Amino acid sequence: MTVIALDDTDSRERGMCSTYLATRLAEALRDAGDDVERRLLVRLDPAIEHKTRGNAAVALHTSCPPETAFDRACRAVERWSEFEDDRTSPGVVVAAGDPDAVPAPVARFARDAVRERLSLESALALADEYGYQHRGWDGGRGRIGALAAVGAWVGFDEWTYEHISYREFERCGTPRAVDVDSVFAAADWGYPTVWDTVDRVEGEPVCVPNAPGPILYGIRGDDPDTCRAVAARIESEPVDRRATFVTNQGTDAHLHDDGFDELRDGRASRVSGVVTSAPETRRGGHVFVGLGPDSDDDTETGLDCVAFEPTKRFRDRVRALSPGDRVTVCGEVSRGTLKLEKFAVRSLVRTTLVTPTCPDCERSMESAGRGQGYRCRACGTRSEMVPAALDRDLDVGWYEVPPCARRHVATPLVRGGFDAPVHPER
Repeated sequence: MTVIALDDTDSRERGMCSTYLATRLAEALRDAGDDVERRLLVRLDPAIEHKTRGNAAVALHTSCPPETAFDRACRAVERWSEFEDDRTSPGVVVAAGDPDAVPAPVARFARDAVRERLSLESALALADEYGYQHRGWDGGRGRIGALAAVGAWVGFDEWTYEHISYREFERCGTPRAVDVDSVFAAADWGYPTVWDTVDRVEGEPVCVPNAPGPILYGIRGDDPDTCRAVAARIESEPVDRRATFVTNQGTDAHLHDDGFDELRDGRASRVSGVVTSAPETRRGGHVFVGLGPDSDDDTETGLDCVAFEPTKRFRDRVRALSPGDRVTVCGEVSRGTLKLEKFAVRSLVRTTLVTPTCPDCERSMESAGRGQGYRCRACGTRSEMVPAALDRDLDVGWYEVPPCARRHVATPLVRGGFDAPVHPER
């Protein structure tokens, strides 16, 4: 077996897509008589500034001999990469041997690549150490992601699927003709095995991209056959070709389990604490809330968490938090602020102290002076503040951003496996 991996072949503005390049390469390999056993779509660190929207590398597991595979991969990159964008920096890595036998350091590199910033120098040193063939264009930064894609099959133990339908290539850059009603009907049919196909509240077909590339729509889920069946139910312009990828999408592979003292910029974390300030809606509709450690250790400092305006109704969940609530939050830290992807309510403040009412006169009592409690002006009855029940618009459990705002690598709640009840967004 041989692993062919590549990355950084597309452009934010001009389009193209690394999965399309891999699909064309897989077709060329099969036309030459080689098997393609598996296609991987590997989401990498979502915080990297070089990324296009999804920051994905791709890999093919093939029977093609390594030398031939390397030559064909390089020709495919030169044919299909978007070189006119000076930020595009393609890279190819080809590894001989079974994908299940990738060395542990390469598998570790794959895990790190979805959670950390890695250097090109470290990628090239590791590729050279294990005798992998590699080539870069315009700096070849894509060899970082390509090496991660080589190690991914061993590096990750949780996988989902995406079935991608591609449009005729000459249509790229023109509006996509997809029947939205058929997308919603197909999404309803496949849910919850297939997820993040649409956003039912926003009325948005999430599976249909806006970028000018060759993807017509992509269907994600836990079963490849159901993904293909959902795609078959969608009415659209002609589908030119199709491909199913095994992927680490929807797995939360990017999250570190951190304490407050481990949080740092450019790192996506899952951290637990207590709400320290009332939520505040700021300019632009972004909602901020303070979070601090749920302990008496004053050596740890808190941080702000934010639900940005594009997370839509998720902001109402954040606005419903109150000081004293205990929560677990997930998201990337940037400039000391955690950008919320999901959070779990662990416990809610259910009562608050209020001014007492006189049991005899039924009048609201008044303060009797600093530290002296409350007193009824009419009869002199004294009391302290009394607890009163709070109406809460939240329950214990997990809440998430809607599908229209979800990062590719983030786990939708409907997939299950969480440590508390879930309140999925559809």
